[in-house]
Amino acid sequence: MAPLPTPPAEPQDTPDAYVGLDAESAERLARERGWSTVRSLPPGAIVTMEYLAGRLNFEVGDGTVKRCWKG
Repeated sequence: MAPLPTPPAEPQDTPDAYVGLDAESAERLARERGWSTVRSLPPGAIVTMEYLAGRLNFEVGDGTVKRCWKG
């Protein structure tokens, strides 16, 4: 049997640190900290629930990050 693949390492980062930042600055900071995918979504957007290692999600309202989560 083949070994299970090891998912890529995620940056050691706290998603709550992005809340309150303007969307552009938050995305730039996330990429600088090593997140491979950064996704900005409007409040209430319908999204898939699969977990993608290395992805950081922002809920953005009025140009400001309102919520942030991994995956």
